[in-house]
Amino acid sequence: MCDGTATLAAETIIDVGLAERGYAIVIGEDLIGAAGPRLKALLPHARFAVVSDANVASLHMAPLKDSLEQEGLFLGSAVVAPGEASKSFPALAKLCETLLDLGVERGDCVIAFGGGVVGDLTGFAASILRRGVRVVQMPTTLLAQVDSAIGGKTGIDTKQGKNLIGTFHQPSLVLADVAVLSTLSPREFRAGYAEVAKYGLLGDAPFFAWLEQNWGDVFKGEDGKRRHAVETSARAKAEIVVADEREMSGTRALLNLGHTFGHALEAFAGFSDRLLHGEAIAIGMRLAFTYSVERGLCAPEDAARVEQHFRAVGLPTEISAIPGDKPTTGELLRLMAQDKKVTGGKMVLVLARGIGQALVESDIAMDQLTDFLKRECAGR
Repeated sequence: MCDGTATLAAETIIDVGLAERGYAIVIGEDLIGAAGPRLKALLPHARFAVVSDANVASLHMAPLKDSLEQEGLFLGSAVVAPGEASKSFPALAKLCETLLDLGVERGDCVIAFGGGVVGDLTGFAASILRRGVRVVQMPTTLLAQVDSAIGGKTGIDTKQGKNLIGTFHQPSLVLADVAVLSTLSPREFRAGYAEVAKYGLLGDAPFFAWLEQNWGDVFKGEDGKRRHAVETSARAKAEIVVADEREMSGTRALLNLGHTFGHALEAFAGFSDRLLHGEAIAIGMRLAFTYSVERGLCAPEDAARVEQHFRAVGLPTEISAIPGDKPTTGELLRLMAQDKKVTGGKMVLVLARGIGQALVESDIAMDQLTDFLKRECAGR
């Protein structure tokens, strides 16, 4: 199909066309309990070990395990602690040991069954276990279904910053069951929505306008609008990944709109529930648009729309919204300097010429950026 998609009954299939590394993103409802036959057809000689966190395992592991066992595919499971703290060297080492104890061999496959933390950690473990085994991403959060499960980026966090240690390891399949999104807490769903809005802001102004009108139904899961938001976002991510798999041309860097600011705020907050990833990215995208206005790139009206929309859905937009201590300008700049886009010691930011018009900006005047952050840290 020319647009890379096909609708099959209750499923939407999006092709990630990366030649021998290509795979399908399957989006639908009630996919977990039917995963066994699909995975057996996809990888007929593999057995499957499932990695999840404690919350997802208690809610959703049973039907997945049953489906795999019925096909004789289940090797066992590993459960990690919920939260960003599991994206660490100790958790990675423990997970690798557990997968080896379960008997995962080179021809087997590991299933990342959870949100972004589980997906990033499990993908990394799969990429290094026995010098690389296959991984299937089965994302259970909105953020993971529209962003982190797609594209093969894996990683863990360090004290220096987020995702600074990791690999590219494309999955064999992404299986996104939108029915499980109804079990998310309001806060977690809202945080994931920041990544949905990002796709409109970076390259699809009509989609952002649609979200402004329909976000309430997306949150409620009514009229198929939640699934439409997931499918539109996943399709956009797939197209960018195909165009720039390893972030070499700059196209994939656009996915980091607001992330240099946001990741620094996450690191400052200790990668904890104090500030969820999507909350940090919402603040970061608002900062990116405001800074774009100051640089003469973007109309103030566009930046105002971004801020108004995030406020309407209940996402934070200010550094002052972070609970507890607030970062100093120096702390933010130090953490931003650890960003993976930094080149030759120079800051690189993803900014915007307007809604749907993101760009990579490498000509950053540090004195201007410092003054901007001083005002933002002081509460504007």
